[in-house]
Amino acid sequence: MNAKVLVTGGLGYIGAHACVALAEAGRSVVVVDNLANSSSAVLDRIAELAGGPPAFVHGDIRDIGLLARTMRDHAVDSVIHFAGSKAVGESVGLPLSYYDNNVGGSMALLAAMAATGVRRLIFSSSATVYAQSGRMPLAETATLGASSPYGRSKLFVEHMLADLCASDPAWSVACLRYFNPVGAHPSARIGESPRGVPNNLMPYIAQVAVGQRERLSVFGDDYETVDGTGVRDYVHVLDVAEGHVKALDYLQRVNGCATINLGTGHGVSVLQMLREYERASGRLIPFQVVARRPGDIDRCWAEVSLAHGLLGWQARRSLAQMCEDSWRWQRDNPLGYR
Repeated sequence: MNAKVLVTGGLGYIGAHACVALAEAGRSVVVVDNLANSSSAVLDRIAELAGGPPAFVHGDIRDIGLLARTMRDHAVDSVIHFAGSKAVGESVGLPLSYYDNNVGGSMALLAAMAATGVRRLIFSSSATVYAQSGRMPLAETATLGASSPYGRSKLFVEHMLADLCASDPAWSVACLRYFNPVGAHPSARIGESPRGVPNNLMPYIAQVAVGQRERLSVFGDDYETVDGTGVRDYVHVLDVAEGHVKALDYLQRVNGCATINLGTGHGVSVLQMLREYERASGRLIPFQVVARRPGDIDRCWAEVSLAHGLLGWQARRSLAQMCEDSWRWQRDNPLGYR
């Protein structure tokens, strides 16, 4: 049996795109997902794009026995860990749930890996682990200081993985800190399908463009930026997915724990994003300026030279492609996978 890559949360937004990228790179995939924030319909969509469905196990990341059985049954030799709760605002109201799922789930996964001799892991981390700072770009050596339970859960796992690698040199770990993944597969077969009100800018704009929401709320227009609105580093989800393939190749050559940003290395303002989405969709997107949100900063983007140096990776797709692919997905799937 060919060794497989176990992808936790592989039916989620980034996970589904990663499954396709892995298949295109000739990797065999087995997915574990509890469908809490995804849909079984994604399996068929992945199959269309990848030439066949990945092996699928319906289960929870906190189930050590299930994870260990899956690794043994499918001869898993590497893990990409996407599974987890991911809404910053929600985490403030449900901190214990976030620590249970994100930290507890990661501990269960590592226990299952240790029990089965699997020592190669890519962890889905986040730029939210960085402390608020006016100094840009943010390099991997920048001060850490997450400001939400979600961000702290990611940072706790990063520290745990660093300690694990220091204790046992057999482990090969990459913590990939995403900035703002957006867009969709150009086929419009897989994309972002948030449940309820979107927490992020592009899916909200997409729902306004397709007529599901009346207007976009722009949180503040008095920041020290090009047009007064917040600036962030948006990166195409396919570039992010391909970064995982590159990271997996890297981990097959080296041991230890590496922490690497995935972003474009430049920022885009809210209004710049809105205008580009209007161009891509051919639709006017109404908006209103409202008060700033507590904790928001004026600008944030990544230093990306380490990803290029270690992985041979860099973001290739433009803001126009991000918006065009997002709009094609939203237009063809106005209710997502539902």
